[in-house]
Amino acid sequence: MQLFLDTANIDHIRHGVELGVVTGVTTNPSLVSREGKIIYRDLVREICSIVPGPVSTEVLGQDASQMVVEAREIAKWAENIVVKIPASLEGVKATSVLTKENIKVNFTLCFSLNQAVLAAAAGATFISPFVGRLDDIGEDGMRVVVDIVQFLSYYRLPTQVIAASIRHTQHCVMAAKAGAHIATIPYRVLLQMIQHPLTDTGIRRFTDDWRKVMGDEGIVEPFKIPKDDQGNSSR
Repeated sequence: MQLFLDTANIDHIRHGVELGVVTGVTTNPSLVSREGKIIYRDLVREICSIVPGPVSTEVLGQDASQMVVEAREIAKWAENIVVKIPASLEGVKATSVLTKENIKVNFTLCFSLNQAVLAAAAGATFISPFVGRLDDIGEDGMRVVVDIVQFLSYYRLPTQVIAASIRHTQHCVMAAKAGAHIATIPYRVLLQMIQHPLTDTGIRRFTDDWRKVMGDEGIVEPFKIPKDDQGNSSR
């Protein structure tokens, strides 16, 4: 399962890419607005220059014709652009048009298998089921991810699932178990994924044991294998 960052924050994106684990980014109008009043195109282009893989950014139009016009413009901004189209009837129509023009579509705000079936039929490159928002209203968001993954696998369709609206690290675990191709996560969740109290305890213990014998002297050259008087390795 690949990891994308769900953000428009340049510093967070740079850090994720530097870690070597973030291969894509998803954004939306709400995330972009958190970065202040900026030139949308310039921000997206900068993100695309940092990220090695797909960068999804969303149209604002509500009818199919306007979505198509906006998507065609957005697709020119960078080679790794993916256009987010909402899971509405107009969105299905726009997706069908755009995929015929080889413009990659991320079918977003998906909350049901029915919506995913239409997205795949229309040729969407990605489908983004929103897990957290379904959980918020008492439904099982990850069940929808499972259903979509199984549907695509059964019919051997090329569309990939991006588990979205991830709220915590257990959502990442569940998405991986469900077979989601990608989980797009907040920066906060990315940092939490590596944390475990036993790891912290182990690091402290190893460091304390070293200092008891070696003092505060650090390791300045590679470990050396002790040798006997004849110069042979003692191991």
